[in-house]
This record gives sequence, structure tokens and C-alpha cells, in this order.
Amino acid sequence: MNRIDRISAILIQLQSRRVVKAGDIADRFNISLRTVYRDIKTLEEAGIPLIGEAGVGYSIMDGYRLPPVMFTREEATAFLTAEKFVEKLTDTSTMAQYQSAMYKVRAILKSSEKDALENLDGSIEVLKSHRQKQAGSIDHIQTILDCIICKKIMCIDYFAAHSQEDTKREVEPVGVFFLDSFWHLIAYCRLRNDYRDFRIDRIKKLAVTDKSYINSKHPTLKDYIDKMACEKQLEQVVIKVDKEIHSYLDHQKYYGGFVSEKTVGNKIEMTFLTISIEGFARWYMTFGDRAEIIKPDTLLQRVREITATINQKIN
Repeated sequence: MNRIDRISAILIQLQSRRVVKAGDIADRFNISLRTVYRDIKTLEEAGIPLIGEAGVGYSIMDGYRLPPVMFTREEATAFLTAEKFVEKLTDTSTMAQYQSAMYKVRAILKSSEKDALENLDGSIEVLKSHRQKQAGSIDHIQTILDCIICKKIMCIDYFAAHSQEDTKREVEPVGVFFLDSFWHLIAYCRLRNDYRDFRIDRIKKLAVTDKSYINSKHPTLKDYIDKMACEKQLEQVVIKVDKEIHSYLDHQKYYGGFVSEKTVGNKIEMTFLTISIEGFARWYMTFGDRAEIIKPDTLLQRVREITATINQKIN
């Protein structure tokens, strides 16, 4: 990217957030902090009303706005690709909001770019896995995000899978994330007085209360996820599988906590980090006739126990 394009992109980035750190600009464009300072000075000399505070970052004075932005064909194509994901992997409300935004994007494109998107529309598809439920019937994501912005407490009717019970909770939402084909809500549960992970497809009813949690101190979603990952007891699993069946595990292996693999003779040695030996044992048995367990012994013992139980029932 040449310097003029980079400076223009920095100006757009400065308008995208209230405060932008110099380090974030440097990381985005893979440039040094000294180059960032030079580019910022160029913008100031061009009359852009920038406010800079040491140790905080840069911001643009309230009231300043760029003229309408023109998107490149590559940027518009990226929007179209994202639209396919939003359509299949989010709920009805989120999809409607994104489609509304896409109309605005298409409205300012050149005629040739509009034609290009029309022709490309049928060439991009996102297919859902069989285990993924239809998110469109839930329609909670936008409401949750609005509550996070306004710091509003929500009342949810939630089906707890571990107890197979319906419960009613008041929660303070922290954030949402997508994992293993499902959307999750991390929130402070007032019933349990602790943070909980709620599968959004299990929220049967959601109501926004008049109460707020402005004075509550919650971690960011990233900090919470990082903390949980450190606290979880992960156990290393090493197995060998026949090369002939290895390709069938290509996508499934990530659900088992896949880390790495290497070829050993006519087999593939695969390493995993799992939080559940029980779950891994039952997955392993779907292809166990063409594999062997290297470690741990607890996994081998559990597979033997399950096999013995099955033998008793069929003999």
C-alpha cells in the first residue's frame, strides 16, 4: 500500500473508534511507530482536527466527518462474503440489520462494481453442518448486544442441559461468541452469583428489564475466555490412526482438541488436548478399530470399560 492510500485508511480508522492507539495503527499496516507519528502529523497539517494524548491514543474532534466513502471492488466482495456467513450463522434480526447495511454499501458503488457483485452473488455459499441448529428461530443476538451497550439486566428462561431443567435467571451480559456451531452468551448470573456460559439456542425467552448494571465491574469477553482457558484442566491425548481413515477425521478432529500430527510408518500419530476423557473415549470408539491409543492410560481404561459394557449387552 502506498503512503497516500495508507494515510487515507488511517483517517477512516480514526473515525471508526472514539480513540485509536498508535500501536493499533502500526500493527494494522505493519509499520513502525515513527512512521505512524509522521502520518498523523501529515493529517494534522492537512487540517484534520486530531486530538492526541500520550499513553491513550488519537481521536478526531467531535463534529468532523468524512465525505461519503467509496469502497473498492475487493472491499465490496469481502462484504458480500460476510453477508453469506451472517445469513447462515446468525439470527433473523442480525441478518436483517446486515442486509440493510449492505443496501447502503451497494448504493454508493459504481455501476460496474454493482454488476460484479450481482454476478458473484451466486458463486459464494456457506453451508451449515448437520449438528448446527437453525439460529434464525432464536432472534436474541441483537437484543443481547443492545443490553451490553446500554448495560441493561436481562431476564432469561433458560434450559440447563446438565440438569435437564428450565430455570429463570437475571443476568448481566458481558459478551457473545460463536464456537462449535453454536452462539454463546457470557453473563454474570445473579442466581448463581458467578459468571456463566449460556448457549443462546437454549434461551427460550428473553426480556429486557428496567434495571441496569452500570456500577458493576465485569471483565472483557476476551479476558474472561483467556482466564477460563487457563483454568480448564486440559489432558494430552496421543493416538495413532491408519492413513486410510485419516482423511475422514479431517474436520471432526478439531472438536476433539486437535493440536498436531505426524507420519509414523504407515500410520498418522495425532496429538490432542482435551477437557473430557469421557467425551474423547466415545468419539474414539467411532473409528477405534483402525486406531490405537498411545496415552494416557485413563483413556485406554475408559475405552475398555465402554467396550465391556457393550459386549455384555449384545452377548
